[in-house]
Amino acid sequence: MKRHMRWALAPLAVLTLAACGGDDGKSDGATEPSSQTLAATLKGDEAFGTLEQVLTNAGLTEVLEGTGPYTVFAPSDAAFTSTGSDSDFTTEAMRAPAAALLRAHIVPGALTRADIGAAIDSDGTGTVQMRTMADTLLSFTRDGDTIVVTAPDGASAHLTGSEELAKNGVIQPIDALLIKPDPAA
Repeated sequence: MKRHMRWALAPLAVLTLAACGGDDGKSDGATEPSSQTLAATLKGDEAFGTLEQVLTNAGLTEVLEGTGPYTVFAPSDAAFTSTGSDSDFTTEAMRAPAAALLRAHIVPGALTRADIGAAIDSDGTGTVQMRTMADTLLSFTRDGDTIVVTAPDGASAHLTGSEELAKNGVIQPIDALLIKPDPAA
């Protein structure tokens, strides 16, 4: 079992090291990191109003204001409304599920799309996995030019829009939640 865990974490270690590479002064098309934290960047972006409210409700704002680095796979407001669930992760009653939802969308390390794409391309299977803060594995594959992320329960999302580099990590916008909410919640 321990051997399996080491192999499951190997892609994350490679990606984390790639994300920490030195700056050689060359631009690869990515934007320069902001001076804002992940929490401040999410708060300032209209597309993530619901996510920012969920973050506040879950009491995890301080985590995304901290040192990091983290990569947040950030569901848009539309992703929350299209779940087919009545769950409102912004209410006090949903504080614990909100924290679980967020942990399932955050991985350690600052990972750009170029990092994730390079890991997928260099892997012989075309799939790379990363461990979340919820201790689950997200699988990353390609669908044409689009990167698809899939959770263990089968929930999947596409990386969409433009990534945002913060001083303590990266925000990767996604078009769906990476957990299947309970429809009866």
